[in-house]
Amino acid sequence: MSAPTTQRYVSLMRLTDKGLAELSGSVERRKVSEARVAALGGKSIAFYATLGSYDFVQVFEMPSNEAMMQYVLTARRDGFVDPLILPAFDPPTYGGIVEAVLQ
Repeated sequence: MSAPTTQRYVSLMRLTDKGLAELSGSVERRKVSEARVAALGGKSIAFYATLGSYDFVQVFEMPSNEAMMQYVLTARRDGFVDPLILPAFDPPTYGGIVEAVLQ
């Protein structure tokens, strides 16, 4: 099983009190977020506003855990969202992991 050149992550985000207070800038901040991801060698694949426990879901491709951590720390320092980051595996990668476990 070869390592992918990029890693995928799912971010579940809640608006903080600051994010709610400054809601009018939310659309522009998403553009800033995507530019930050690109500057770190990554790509925002999908972004959705959601109902329920989380306000947003975003899917990323990033070149490394280190790049993702840099992005997350920057986003948290801004203080508009509180993200939960989940590494994600596509079906072929997951299948390879399962095969390795079953050997």
